[in-house]
Amino acid sequence: MEFKDYYAILGVAKTATEKEIKQAYRKLARKLHPDVNPGDKVAESRFKDVNEAYEVLGDPDKRKKYDELGSNWRMYEQAGQGSGPEAWGGAWAPGGGQGGYRTMTTEEVEDMLGGEGVFSEFFRTFFGGVEPQTGSRRGRGGRGRQRPGDDIEQNLPLTLENAFHGATRRISIKRDGHARTVDVRIPPGVKDGSRVRLPGEGGPGVNGGAPGDLYLRIRLAPHARFERKGQDLHVRVVVPVTTAVLGGEASVPTLTGRDLRLKVPAGTQNGQVFRLRGHGMPSVAKPEDRGDLFATVDIEVPRTLTPEQRQHYEALAKLDPTH
Repeated sequence: MEFKDYYAILGVAKTATEKEIKQAYRKLARKLHPDVNPGDKVAESRFKDVNEAYEVLGDPDKRKKYDELGSNWRMYEQAGQGSGPEAWGGAWAPGGGQGGYRTMTTEEVEDMLGGEGVFSEFFRTFFGGVEPQTGSRRGRGGRGRQRPGDDIEQNLPLTLENAFHGATRRISIKRDGHARTVDVRIPPGVKDGSRVRLPGEGGPGVNGGAPGDLYLRIRLAPHARFERKGQDLHVRVVVPVTTAVLGGEASVPTLTGRDLRLKVPAGTQNGQVFRLRGHGMPSVAKPEDRGDLFATVDIEVPRTLTPEQRQHYEALAKLDPTH
Protein backbone atom coordinates (compact mmCIF):
# COMPACT_ATOMS: atom_id res chain seq x y z
CA MET A 1 0.00 0.00 0.00
CA GLU A 2 1.45 3.33 -1.03
CA PHE A 3 2.04 5.80 1.82
CA LYS A 4 2.30 9.52 1.20
CA ASP A 5 3.69 12.10 3.60
CA TYR A 6 0.90 14.64 3.44
CA TYR A 7 2.75 17.11 5.66
CA ALA A 8 5.68 17.12 3.24
CA ILE A 9 3.34 17.51 0.27
CA LEU A 10 1.83 20.66 1.80
CA GLY A 11 5.20 21.83 3.11
CA VAL A 12 4.08 22.16 6.74
CA ALA A 13 5.27 20.75 10.04
CA LYS A 14 3.38 17.99 11.84
CA THR A 15 2.56 20.55 14.53
CA ALA A 16 0.93 22.92 12.02
CA THR A 17 -2.41 24.44 13.00
CA GLU A 18 -5.58 24.07 10.92
CA LYS A 19 -5.12 27.66 9.75
CA GLU A 20 -1.52 27.02 8.64
CA ILE A 21 -2.56 23.87 6.77
CA LYS A 22 -5.38 25.71 4.99
CA GLN A 23 -3.06 28.60 4.05
CA ALA A 24 -0.47 26.19 2.64
CA TYR A 25 -3.14 24.36 0.66
CA ARG A 26 -4.59 27.55 -0.84
CA LYS A 27 -1.13 28.80 -1.82
CA LEU A 28 -0.15 25.55 -3.55
CA ALA A 29 -3.55 25.07 -5.17
CA ARG A 30 -3.34 28.51 -6.77
CA LYS A 31 0.19 27.82 -7.99
CA LEU A 32 -0.51 24.32 -9.39
CA HIS A 33 -4.07 24.71 -10.68
CA PRO A 34 -4.50 23.25 -14.22
CA ASP A 35 -5.93 26.57 -15.43
CA VAL A 36 -2.63 28.24 -14.50
CA ASN A 37 -0.50 25.39 -15.90
CA PRO A 38 -2.29 24.12 -19.03
CA GLY A 39 -0.76 20.91 -20.35
CA ASP A 40 1.74 20.60 -17.48
CA LYS A 41 1.39 16.97 -16.32
CA VAL A 42 3.81 17.43 -13.42
CA ALA A 43 1.80 20.36 -12.06
CA GLU A 44 -1.43 18.39 -12.58
CA SER A 45 -0.05 15.43 -10.61
CA ARG A 46 1.13 17.68 -7.78
CA PHE A 47 -2.25 19.46 -7.77
CA LYS A 48 -3.96 16.10 -7.19
CA ASP A 49 -1.52 15.25 -4.39
CA VAL A 50 -2.13 18.62 -2.74
CA ASN A 51 -5.91 18.12 -2.83
CA GLU A 52 -5.51 14.59 -1.49
CA ALA A 53 -3.28 15.81 1.35
CA TYR A 54 -5.73 18.56 2.31
CA GLU A 55 -8.63 16.09 2.25
CA VAL A 56 -6.93 14.28 5.13
CA LEU A 57 -5.08 16.99 7.06
CA GLY A 58 -7.95 19.46 6.67
CA ASP A 59 -10.30 17.04 8.47
CA PRO A 60 -9.52 16.79 12.23
CA ASP A 61 -10.81 13.20 12.51
CA LYS A 62 -8.90 11.92 9.48
CA ARG A 63 -5.77 13.80 10.53
CA LYS A 64 -5.90 12.16 13.97
CA LYS A 65 -6.12 8.69 12.40
CA TYR A 66 -3.31 9.54 10.00
CA ASP A 67 -1.07 10.78 12.84
CA GLU A 68 -1.81 7.76 15.04
CA LEU A 69 -1.64 4.96 12.48
CA GLY A 70 0.74 6.26 9.83
CA SER A 71 0.71 4.24 6.63
CA ASN A 72 -1.97 1.88 8.04
CA TRP A 73 -4.53 4.60 8.80
CA ARG A 74 -6.62 4.25 5.66
CA MET A 75 -6.77 0.46 6.04
CA TYR A 76 -8.38 0.75 9.47
CA GLU A 77 -10.76 3.47 8.31
CA GLN A 78 -11.96 1.38 5.35
CA ALA A 79 -12.55 -1.59 7.59
CA GLY A 80 -14.64 0.63 9.89
CA GLN A 81 -12.96 -0.62 13.07
CA GLY A 82 -11.85 1.13 16.22
CA SER A 83 -8.32 1.53 17.52
CA GLY A 84 -8.49 -0.73 20.58
CA PRO A 85 -7.32 -4.33 20.91
CA GLU A 86 -10.83 -5.63 20.21
CA ALA A 87 -10.58 -4.28 16.66
CA TRP A 88 -10.59 -6.85 13.86
CA GLY A 89 -12.65 -9.14 16.08
CA GLY A 90 -9.95 -9.09 18.79
CA ALA A 91 -7.45 -10.58 16.38
CA TRP A 92 -4.57 -8.17 16.82
CA ALA A 93 -1.21 -9.87 16.94
CA PRO A 94 0.03 -10.52 20.50
CA GLY A 95 3.22 -9.08 21.90
CA GLY A 96 4.47 -5.50 22.27
CA GLY A 97 2.55 -2.34 23.07
CA GLN A 98 0.13 -1.83 25.92
CA GLY A 99 -1.94 -4.73 27.19
CA GLY A 100 0.21 -7.27 25.36
CA TYR A 101 -0.94 -6.23 21.88
CA ARG A 102 0.85 -4.80 18.87
CA THR A 103 -0.49 -3.49 15.58
CA MET A 104 -0.48 -6.13 12.87
CA THR A 105 1.50 -5.38 9.75
CA THR A 106 -0.25 -4.83 6.43
CA GLU A 107 0.95 -8.24 5.23
CA GLU A 108 -0.45 -9.99 8.34
CA VAL A 109 -3.82 -8.32 8.03
CA GLU A 110 -4.06 -9.09 4.31
CA ASP A 111 -3.21 -12.73 4.99
CA MET A 112 -5.95 -12.88 7.63
CA LEU A 113 -8.48 -11.23 5.30
CA GLY A 114 -7.89 -13.40 2.30
CA GLY A 115 -4.56 -12.68 0.71
CA GLU A 116 -2.49 -9.95 -0.82
CA GLY A 117 -4.25 -7.09 -2.58
CA VAL A 118 -7.47 -7.15 -0.52
CA PHE A 119 -7.14 -3.40 0.07
CA SER A 120 -7.33 -0.71 -2.60
CA GLU A 121 -4.52 1.81 -2.99
CA PHE A 122 -4.25 4.71 -0.59
CA PHE A 123 -6.62 7.01 -2.50
CA ARG A 124 -7.95 6.85 -6.05
CA THR A 125 -8.91 10.02 -7.86
CA PHE A 126 -11.50 10.34 -10.59
CA PHE A 127 -8.85 11.32 -13.08
CA GLY A 128 -7.85 7.67 -13.17
CA GLY A 129 -11.16 6.03 -12.31
CA VAL A 130 -12.59 4.64 -9.07
CA GLU A 131 -12.26 1.07 -8.01
CA PRO A 132 -14.45 0.59 -4.95
CA GLN A 133 -12.59 -2.04 -2.94
CA THR A 134 -13.43 -1.99 0.73
CA GLY A 135 -11.25 -4.59 2.41
CA SER A 136 -14.21 -6.30 4.10
CA ARG A 137 -13.11 -9.23 6.22
CA ARG A 138 -14.52 -12.69 5.88
CA GLY A 139 -14.76 -15.75 8.06
CA ARG A 140 -14.58 -15.52 11.88
CA GLY A 141 -18.26 -16.14 12.44
CA GLY A 142 -19.35 -14.14 9.36
CA ARG A 143 -19.49 -16.98 6.82
CA GLY A 144 -22.83 -16.95 5.02
CA ARG A 145 -24.01 -13.76 6.73
CA GLN A 146 -25.53 -11.14 4.44
CA ARG A 147 -24.01 -7.69 4.92
CA PRO A 148 -24.38 -4.39 3.02
CA GLY A 149 -21.34 -2.96 1.27
CA ASP A 150 -19.29 -0.12 2.72
CA ASP A 151 -19.88 3.49 1.78
CA ILE A 152 -16.96 5.11 -0.04
CA GLU A 153 -16.00 8.78 -0.16
CA GLN A 154 -13.84 10.46 -2.79
CA ASN A 155 -12.85 14.05 -3.58
CA LEU A 156 -14.31 15.79 -6.63
CA PRO A 157 -12.29 18.93 -7.52
CA LEU A 158 -14.28 21.83 -9.00
CA THR A 159 -13.61 25.43 -9.95
CA LEU A 160 -15.58 28.34 -8.53
CA GLU A 161 -17.11 28.79 -12.01
CA ASN A 162 -18.35 25.18 -11.86
CA ALA A 163 -19.98 25.89 -8.50
CA PHE A 164 -21.55 29.09 -9.82
CA HIS A 165 -23.08 27.70 -13.01
CA GLY A 166 -23.46 24.05 -12.01
CA ALA A 167 -21.69 21.27 -13.88
CA THR A 168 -21.89 17.68 -15.07
CA ARG A 169 -18.96 15.36 -14.48
CA ARG A 170 -18.52 11.99 -16.15
CA ILE A 171 -16.62 9.61 -13.91
CA SER A 172 -15.37 6.09 -14.51
CA ILE A 173 -16.18 3.40 -11.94
CA LYS A 174 -14.35 0.07 -11.95
CA ARG A 175 -15.73 -3.04 -10.30
CA ASP A 176 -14.86 -6.71 -10.73
CA GLY A 177 -12.59 -5.89 -13.64
CA HIS A 178 -15.29 -3.98 -15.51
CA ALA A 179 -15.52 -0.21 -15.97
CA ARG A 180 -18.50 1.97 -16.71
CA THR A 181 -19.18 5.70 -16.76
CA VAL A 182 -21.64 7.65 -14.65
CA ASP A 183 -22.75 11.24 -15.26
CA VAL A 184 -22.93 13.25 -12.05
CA ARG A 185 -24.85 16.54 -11.98
CA ILE A 186 -23.47 19.23 -9.69
CA PRO A 187 -26.12 21.85 -8.82
CA PRO A 188 -25.34 25.60 -8.94
CA GLY A 189 -24.30 27.08 -5.60
CA VAL A 190 -22.64 23.95 -4.21
CA LYS A 191 -20.23 24.71 -1.36
CA ASP A 192 -16.76 23.41 -0.58
CA GLY A 193 -17.06 20.27 1.53
CA SER A 194 -20.57 19.42 0.32
CA ARG A 195 -21.27 15.79 -0.57
CA VAL A 196 -23.05 14.35 -3.60
CA ARG A 197 -24.47 10.86 -3.05
CA LEU A 198 -24.49 8.13 -5.69
CA PRO A 199 -26.66 5.32 -4.30
CA GLY A 200 -25.40 1.80 -4.85
CA GLU A 201 -22.02 2.84 -6.27
CA GLY A 202 -19.97 2.06 -3.17
CA GLY A 203 -18.43 -1.18 -1.96
CA PRO A 204 -20.05 -4.48 -2.97
CA GLY A 205 -22.28 -6.27 -0.49
CA VAL A 206 -21.30 -9.57 1.12
CA ASN A 207 -23.31 -12.73 0.42
CA GLY A 208 -25.96 -10.90 -1.59
CA GLY A 209 -26.09 -7.78 0.56
CA ALA A 210 -26.92 -4.42 -1.00
CA PRO A 211 -23.96 -2.35 -2.26
CA GLY A 212 -22.90 0.73 -0.35
CA ASP A 213 -23.09 4.30 -1.59
CA LEU A 214 -20.44 6.49 -3.17
CA TYR A 215 -20.11 10.01 -1.81
CA LEU A 216 -18.34 12.71 -3.79
CA ARG A 217 -16.85 15.34 -1.50
CA ILE A 218 -16.77 18.71 -3.31
CA ARG A 219 -13.41 20.48 -3.15
CA LEU A 220 -13.38 23.98 -4.65
CA ALA A 221 -10.03 25.20 -5.93
CA PRO A 222 -9.00 28.72 -4.83
CA HIS A 223 -9.85 31.36 -7.44
CA ALA A 224 -7.31 33.86 -8.75
CA ARG A 225 -9.69 36.83 -8.38
CA PHE A 226 -12.72 35.95 -6.27
CA GLU A 227 -13.01 34.86 -2.67
CA ARG A 228 -16.19 33.13 -1.53
CA LYS A 229 -17.72 33.66 1.90
CA GLY A 230 -20.99 31.76 2.16
CA GLN A 231 -23.15 33.00 -0.70
CA ASP A 232 -21.22 36.27 -1.01
CA LEU A 233 -18.28 36.92 -3.32
CA HIS A 234 -15.42 39.36 -2.73
CA VAL A 235 -13.23 40.91 -5.42
CA ARG A 236 -10.63 43.69 -5.55
CA VAL A 237 -11.04 46.47 -8.13
CA VAL A 238 -8.22 48.74 -9.31
CA VAL A 239 -9.23 52.41 -9.51
CA PRO A 240 -6.92 55.17 -10.88
CA VAL A 241 -6.05 57.84 -8.34
CA THR A 242 -7.68 60.53 -10.51
CA THR A 243 -10.98 58.58 -10.55
CA ALA A 244 -10.82 58.12 -6.78
CA VAL A 245 -10.25 61.86 -6.28
CA LEU A 246 -12.64 63.27 -8.88
CA GLY A 247 -15.18 60.44 -9.15
CA GLY A 248 -16.10 58.34 -12.16
CA GLU A 249 -16.69 54.68 -13.02
CA ALA A 250 -14.84 51.40 -12.55
CA SER A 251 -15.27 47.94 -14.10
CA VAL A 252 -16.14 45.10 -11.73
CA PRO A 253 -15.72 41.47 -12.96
CA THR A 254 -18.35 38.81 -12.24
CA LEU A 255 -18.51 35.02 -12.58
CA THR A 256 -21.05 35.41 -15.38
CA GLY A 257 -18.26 36.79 -17.59
CA ARG A 258 -20.02 40.16 -17.90
CA ASP A 259 -18.43 43.15 -16.14
CA LEU A 260 -20.49 45.56 -14.09
CA ARG A 261 -20.09 49.34 -14.07
CA LEU A 262 -19.48 50.70 -10.58
CA LYS A 263 -20.10 54.36 -9.86
CA VAL A 264 -17.13 55.68 -7.89
CA PRO A 265 -17.94 58.82 -5.90
CA ALA A 266 -15.40 61.64 -5.59
CA GLY A 267 -13.09 61.21 -2.61
CA THR A 268 -13.20 57.40 -2.58
CA GLN A 269 -10.58 55.98 -0.19
CA ASN A 270 -8.25 53.02 -0.66
CA GLY A 271 -9.83 49.85 0.77
CA GLN A 272 -13.36 51.23 0.56
CA VAL A 273 -15.92 48.47 -0.07
CA PHE A 274 -18.93 48.70 -2.37
CA ARG A 275 -21.81 46.23 -2.26
CA LEU A 276 -23.44 45.02 -5.47
CA ARG A 277 -26.61 43.21 -4.46
CA GLY A 278 -27.64 39.95 -6.10
CA HIS A 279 -24.36 39.29 -7.93
CA GLY A 280 -22.99 36.65 -5.57
CA MET A 281 -23.36 32.85 -5.50
CA PRO A 282 -26.72 31.15 -6.11
CA SER A 283 -28.44 29.07 -3.46
CA VAL A 284 -28.56 25.31 -4.06
CA ALA A 285 -32.22 25.18 -2.99
CA LYS A 286 -33.22 28.34 -4.92
CA PRO A 287 -30.74 29.21 -7.70
CA GLU A 288 -32.56 32.49 -8.33
CA ASP A 289 -31.65 33.65 -4.81
CA ARG A 290 -28.11 34.99 -4.91
CA GLY A 291 -25.73 36.48 -2.44
CA ASP A 292 -23.97 39.81 -2.93
CA LEU A 293 -20.73 40.86 -4.60
CA PHE A 294 -18.40 43.07 -2.54
CA ALA A 295 -15.87 45.15 -4.46
CA THR A 296 -12.87 46.47 -2.51
CA VAL A 297 -11.12 49.48 -4.03
CA ASP A 298 -7.38 49.37 -4.70
CA ILE A 299 -6.28 52.88 -5.66
CA GLU A 300 -3.64 52.77 -8.38
CA VAL A 301 -0.86 55.35 -7.97
CA PRO A 302 1.14 56.02 -11.16
CA ARG A 303 4.69 54.67 -11.01
CA THR A 304 6.06 57.15 -13.55
CA LEU A 305 5.00 60.67 -14.54
CA THR A 306 5.48 62.74 -17.67
CA PRO A 307 6.98 66.21 -17.14
CA GLU A 308 3.55 67.75 -17.66
CA GLN A 309 1.90 65.38 -15.14
CA ARG A 310 4.61 66.11 -12.57
CA GLN A 311 4.06 69.81 -13.06
CA HIS A 312 0.35 69.43 -12.30
CA TYR A 313 0.97 67.24 -9.25
CA GLU A 314 3.47 69.76 -7.91
CA ALA A 315 0.90 72.50 -8.41
CA LEU A 316 -1.65 70.44 -6.49
CA ALA A 317 0.85 69.84 -3.71
CA LYS A 318 1.29 73.62 -3.28
CA LEU A 319 -2.48 73.99 -2.93
CA ASP A 320 -2.67 71.25 -0.26
CA PRO A 321 -2.93 72.95 3.16
CA THR A 322 -1.42 69.89 4.87
CA HIS A 323 1.95 70.39 3.10
